[in-house]
Amino acid sequence: MTDSTPAPNAIPEDELKRALGAFKKRLKLTKLDQESKLGAGKPLTSGKKSDVMGIIPPNQFPRAVWEELARKGQIKDMGGGFYALP
Repeated sequence: MTDSTPAPNAIPEDELKRALGAFKKRLKLTKLDQESKLGAGKPLTSGKKSDVMGIIPPNQFPRAVWEELARKGQIKDMGGGFYALP
């Protein structure tokens, strides 16, 4: 048995890549949503920068995927199910 064989429970690299892409997209949309704050009497955006620090990751991927990405240092586990970019 060689060192290059994956562990039985290993998550495929392509799934990790898709999950990270989905995470970044969700984080971007969350920040844009908070920054826009369009409403009555506000014809333009507020111009305020988003203070979103972390999000709950998309649920189409299992928790093990997010834990693996955090272990690899690609995202940061903030606790309580929230993750952020490092």
